Amino acid sequence: MPTLPAPGPEPHRERQAAESFGADPERYDRTRPRYPAPLVDRIVAAAPGPDVLDVGIGTGIAARRLRAAGCRVLGVEVDPRMAAFARRGGFDVEVSAFETWDPAGRTFDAVVSAQTWHWIDPAAGAAKAAGALRPGGLLAVFWNVAQPPPALSDAFAEVYARVLPHLPGLGAAMSAQDAYAPLFAKATDGMRATGALTEPEQWRFTWEQAYTRDEWLDQVPTIGGHSRFRPAELDALLAGVGAAIDAAGGGFTMAYTTVAVTATRA
Repeated sequence: MPTLPAPGPEPHRERQAAESFGADPERYDRTRPRYPAPLVDRIVAAAPGPDVLDVGIGTGIAARRLRAAGCRVLGVEVDPRMAAFARRGGFDVEVSAFETWDPAGRTFDAVVSAQTWHWIDPAAGAAKAAGALRPGGLLAVFWNVAQPPPALSDAFAEVYARVLPHLPGLGAAMSAQDAYAPLFAKATDGMRATGALTEPEQWRFTWEQAYTRDEWLDQVPTIGGHSRFRPAELDALLAGVGAAIDAAGGGFTMAYTTVAVTATRA
Protein backbone atom coordinates (compact mmCIF):
# COMPACT_ATOMS: atom_id res chain seq x y z
CA MET A 1 0.00 0.00 0.00
CA PRO A 2 2.11 2.90 -1.24
CA THR A 3 0.37 5.75 0.55
CA LEU A 4 1.30 4.27 3.90
CA PRO A 5 4.77 2.92 3.21
CA ALA A 6 6.57 0.93 5.84
CA PRO A 7 10.02 2.36 6.58
CA GLY A 8 13.21 0.84 5.21
CA PRO A 9 15.00 -2.23 6.52
CA GLU A 10 16.57 -0.39 9.48
CA PRO A 11 14.31 2.60 10.14
CA HIS A 12 15.80 3.22 13.59
CA ARG A 13 18.95 4.43 11.82
CA GLU A 14 16.99 7.02 9.82
CA ARG A 15 17.07 9.64 12.56
CA GLN A 16 16.08 12.53 10.29
CA ALA A 17 12.88 10.73 9.30
CA ALA A 18 12.22 9.64 12.87
CA GLU A 19 12.41 13.21 14.09
CA SER A 20 10.43 14.82 11.26
CA PHE A 21 6.90 14.39 12.58
CA GLY A 22 6.99 17.44 14.84
CA ALA A 23 7.06 19.79 11.84
CA ASP A 24 3.27 20.18 12.18
CA PRO A 25 2.08 18.56 15.43
CA GLU A 26 -1.37 20.15 15.19
CA ARG A 27 -2.03 18.49 11.82
CA TYR A 28 -0.56 15.21 13.09
CA ASP A 29 -2.86 15.19 16.11
CA ARG A 30 -5.89 16.25 14.08
CA THR A 31 -5.59 13.74 11.26
CA ARG A 32 -3.86 10.60 12.49
CA PRO A 33 -6.09 7.57 13.13
CA ARG A 34 -6.86 6.72 16.74
CA TYR A 35 -6.54 3.30 18.38
CA PRO A 36 -9.45 0.94 18.98
CA ALA A 37 -11.00 0.72 22.43
CA PRO A 38 -10.60 -3.10 22.61
CA LEU A 39 -6.80 -2.68 22.33
CA VAL A 40 -6.74 -0.16 25.17
CA ASP A 41 -9.01 -2.35 27.28
CA ARG A 42 -6.75 -5.37 26.75
CA ILE A 43 -3.62 -3.42 27.69
CA VAL A 44 -5.27 -2.20 30.89
CA ALA A 45 -6.49 -5.70 31.74
CA ALA A 46 -3.09 -7.31 31.10
CA ALA A 47 -1.01 -4.77 33.05
CA PRO A 48 -0.67 -5.36 36.81
CA GLY A 49 -1.30 -1.70 37.60
CA PRO A 50 -2.01 1.75 36.16
CA ASP A 51 1.51 3.16 35.68
CA VAL A 52 2.32 3.36 31.96
CA LEU A 53 5.38 4.55 30.09
CA ASP A 54 4.48 5.72 26.56
CA VAL A 55 7.55 5.50 24.32
CA GLY A 56 7.28 8.01 21.49
CA ILE A 57 4.21 9.64 23.01
CA GLY A 58 4.03 12.08 20.09
CA THR A 59 1.06 14.39 20.54
CA GLY A 60 -0.56 12.00 23.02
CA ILE A 61 -3.07 10.20 20.78
CA ALA A 62 -2.65 6.81 22.48
CA ALA A 63 -1.84 8.36 25.85
CA ARG A 64 -5.20 10.13 25.99
CA ARG A 65 -7.03 6.83 25.48
CA LEU A 66 -4.96 5.19 28.21
CA ARG A 67 -5.51 8.08 30.61
CA ALA A 68 -9.25 7.93 30.01
CA ALA A 69 -9.09 4.23 30.94
CA GLY A 70 -7.54 5.10 34.30
CA CYS A 71 -3.81 4.93 33.59
CA ARG A 72 -1.12 7.30 34.82
CA VAL A 73 1.04 8.00 31.76
CA LEU A 74 4.61 9.26 31.52
CA GLY A 75 5.86 10.01 28.02
CA VAL A 76 9.29 9.73 26.43
CA GLU A 77 9.64 11.61 23.14
CA VAL A 78 12.67 12.34 20.97
CA ASP A 79 11.10 15.40 19.27
CA PRO A 80 10.75 18.42 21.58
CA ARG A 81 7.99 19.88 19.38
CA MET A 82 5.84 16.80 19.84
CA ALA A 83 6.71 16.71 23.53
CA ALA A 84 5.55 20.32 23.94
CA PHE A 85 2.21 19.47 22.32
CA ALA A 86 1.68 16.47 24.61
CA ARG A 87 2.56 18.57 27.65
CA ARG A 88 -0.16 21.04 26.68
CA GLY A 89 -2.50 18.08 26.94
CA GLY A 90 -1.49 17.53 30.54
CA PHE A 91 1.18 14.83 30.20
CA ASP A 92 4.60 14.70 31.78
CA VAL A 93 7.05 14.11 28.93
CA GLU A 94 10.82 13.61 29.04
CA VAL A 95 12.70 14.49 25.85
CA SER A 96 15.13 11.73 24.91
CA ALA A 97 15.78 8.94 22.47
CA PHE A 98 14.44 5.86 24.25
CA GLU A 99 17.67 3.91 23.81
CA THR A 100 19.52 6.52 25.93
CA TRP A 101 16.66 7.50 28.24
CA ASP A 102 17.42 7.16 31.95
CA PRO A 103 14.59 5.59 33.98
CA ALA A 104 16.35 6.76 37.18
CA GLY A 105 15.21 3.71 39.08
CA ARG A 106 11.55 4.06 38.09
CA THR A 107 9.51 1.05 37.01
CA PHE A 108 6.14 0.73 35.31
CA ASP A 109 3.24 -1.67 34.97
CA ALA A 110 3.24 -1.30 31.18
CA VAL A 111 5.50 0.10 28.50
CA VAL A 112 3.65 0.93 25.29
CA SER A 113 4.64 2.39 21.94
CA ALA A 114 2.07 3.47 19.35
CA GLN A 115 3.19 3.69 15.71
CA THR A 116 6.74 4.43 16.91
CA TRP A 117 8.67 1.25 17.77
CA HIS A 118 10.20 0.92 14.27
CA TRP A 119 12.08 4.18 14.91
CA ILE A 120 13.77 2.57 17.93
CA ASP A 121 16.54 -0.03 17.83
CA PRO A 122 14.47 -3.18 18.40
CA ALA A 123 17.05 -4.95 20.57
CA ALA A 124 18.16 -1.96 22.64
CA GLY A 125 14.58 -0.74 22.97
CA ALA A 126 13.27 -4.09 24.20
CA ALA A 127 16.11 -4.37 26.71
CA LYS A 128 15.42 -0.85 28.01
CA ALA A 129 11.69 -1.60 28.26
CA ALA A 130 12.29 -4.90 30.08
CA GLY A 131 14.45 -3.10 32.62
CA ALA A 132 11.73 -0.52 33.23
CA LEU A 133 8.95 -3.05 33.80
CA ARG A 134 7.82 -4.39 37.13
CA PRO A 135 7.46 -8.19 37.41
CA GLY A 136 4.41 -9.15 35.39
CA GLY A 137 4.52 -5.83 33.55
CA LEU A 138 3.43 -5.64 29.93
CA LEU A 139 5.36 -4.47 26.88
CA ALA A 140 2.95 -3.66 24.03
CA VAL A 141 4.10 -2.04 20.79
CA PHE A 142 1.47 -1.51 18.13
CA TRP A 143 0.74 -0.11 14.70
CA ASN A 144 -2.31 0.88 12.68
CA VAL A 145 -1.99 -0.96 9.37
CA ALA A 146 -4.18 0.66 6.72
CA GLN A 147 -5.52 -0.90 3.52
CA PRO A 148 -7.72 1.13 1.13
CA PRO A 149 -10.10 -0.53 -1.32
CA PRO A 150 -8.15 -2.49 -3.98
CA ALA A 151 -8.99 -0.24 -6.94
CA LEU A 152 -8.03 2.87 -5.00
CA SER A 153 -4.84 1.23 -3.76
CA ASP A 154 -3.84 0.60 -7.38
CA ALA A 155 -4.68 4.20 -8.30
CA PHE A 156 -2.60 5.53 -5.40
CA ALA A 157 0.31 3.30 -6.46
CA GLU A 158 0.18 4.78 -9.96
CA VAL A 159 0.28 8.32 -8.56
CA TYR A 160 3.29 7.59 -6.35
CA ALA A 161 5.15 5.86 -9.19
CA ARG A 162 4.49 8.80 -11.52
CA VAL A 163 5.26 11.64 -9.10
CA LEU A 164 8.15 9.99 -7.27
CA PRO A 165 9.87 7.71 -9.81
CA HIS A 166 13.16 8.04 -7.87
CA LEU A 167 11.50 6.26 -4.94
CA PRO A 168 10.27 3.08 -6.62
CA GLY A 169 9.32 1.36 -3.36
CA LEU A 170 6.50 3.85 -2.84
CA GLY A 171 4.94 2.91 -6.15
CA ALA A 172 4.97 -0.82 -5.50
CA ALA A 173 1.55 -2.36 -5.12
CA MET A 174 1.70 -4.66 -2.10
CA SER A 175 -0.57 -5.41 0.81
CA ALA A 176 -0.13 -3.29 3.89
CA GLN A 177 0.17 -6.41 6.03
CA ASP A 178 3.11 -7.60 3.89
CA ALA A 179 4.75 -4.17 4.12
CA TYR A 180 4.53 -4.10 7.91
CA ALA A 181 5.38 -7.76 8.56
CA PRO A 182 9.15 -7.04 8.89
CA LEU A 183 8.40 -4.51 11.65
CA PHE A 184 6.44 -7.09 13.61
CA ALA A 185 9.22 -9.64 13.14
CA LYS A 186 11.93 -7.23 14.34
CA ALA A 187 9.89 -6.31 17.40
CA THR A 188 9.38 -10.00 18.19
CA ASP A 189 13.07 -10.82 17.77
CA GLY A 190 14.08 -7.90 19.98
CA MET A 191 11.77 -9.03 22.77
CA ARG A 192 13.05 -12.60 22.58
CA ALA A 193 16.65 -11.43 22.73
CA THR A 194 16.20 -9.80 26.14
CA GLY A 195 15.86 -13.13 27.93
CA ALA A 196 13.66 -11.25 30.43
CA LEU A 197 10.29 -11.36 28.64
CA THR A 198 7.79 -14.10 27.91
CA GLU A 199 7.36 -15.42 24.38
CA PRO A 200 5.92 -12.55 22.32
CA GLU A 201 2.44 -12.78 20.87
CA GLN A 202 0.37 -10.71 18.48
CA TRP A 203 -2.98 -9.11 19.14
CA ARG A 204 -5.06 -7.97 16.16
CA PHE A 205 -8.05 -5.66 16.03
CA THR A 206 -9.91 -4.80 12.81
CA TRP A 207 -11.94 -1.66 12.28
CA GLU A 208 -12.85 0.87 9.58
CA GLN A 209 -12.83 4.62 9.11
CA ALA A 210 -14.51 6.64 6.38
CA TYR A 211 -12.59 9.52 4.79
CA THR A 212 -13.64 12.32 2.53
CA ARG A 213 -11.18 13.51 -0.08
CA ASP A 214 -10.15 16.50 2.01
CA GLU A 215 -9.82 14.49 5.21
CA TRP A 216 -7.42 12.06 3.58
CA LEU A 217 -5.37 14.79 1.89
CA ASP A 218 -5.04 16.51 5.26
CA GLN A 219 -3.41 13.38 6.68
CA VAL A 220 -1.06 12.54 3.79
CA PRO A 221 1.68 15.08 4.71
CA THR A 222 1.99 13.48 8.17
CA ILE A 223 2.93 10.05 6.78
CA GLY A 224 6.51 9.02 7.49
CA GLY A 225 8.99 10.62 5.08
CA HIS A 226 6.42 12.78 3.30
CA SER A 227 7.52 15.94 5.07
CA ARG A 228 10.89 15.58 3.35
CA PHE A 229 9.47 15.62 -0.18
CA ARG A 230 10.09 18.80 -2.16
CA PRO A 231 7.08 21.16 -2.09
CA ALA A 232 6.41 20.63 -5.80
CA GLU A 233 6.50 16.85 -5.33
CA LEU A 234 4.10 16.96 -2.40
CA ASP A 235 1.75 19.27 -4.29
CA ALA A 236 1.73 16.92 -7.30
CA LEU A 237 1.22 13.94 -5.03
CA LEU A 238 -1.74 15.53 -3.28
CA ALA A 239 -3.27 16.54 -6.60
CA GLY A 240 -2.94 13.01 -7.98
CA VAL A 241 -4.25 11.32 -4.84
CA GLY A 242 -7.13 13.79 -4.69
CA ALA A 243 -8.04 13.10 -8.31
CA ALA A 244 -8.02 9.35 -7.61
CA ILE A 245 -10.40 9.82 -4.68
CA ASP A 246 -12.64 12.07 -6.78
CA ALA A 247 -12.80 9.35 -9.42
CA ALA A 248 -13.83 6.88 -6.71
CA GLY A 249 -16.76 9.07 -5.67
CA GLY A 250 -15.12 11.65 -3.44
CA GLY A 251 -14.46 9.46 -0.45
CA PHE A 252 -13.62 5.94 0.67
CA THR A 253 -13.54 3.63 3.67
CA MET A 254 -10.13 2.59 4.97
CA ALA A 255 -9.82 -0.88 6.46
CA TYR A 256 -7.52 -0.80 9.49
CA THR A 257 -5.91 -3.63 11.40
CA THR A 258 -4.24 -2.57 14.63
CA VAL A 259 -1.46 -5.07 15.34
CA ALA A 260 0.20 -5.23 18.75
CA VAL A 261 3.32 -7.26 19.52
CA THR A 262 3.31 -7.98 23.26
CA ALA A 263 5.30 -9.75 25.96
CA THR A 264 5.35 -9.80 29.76
CA ARG A 265 8.24 -9.24 32.19
CA ALA A 266 9.03 -12.67 33.56
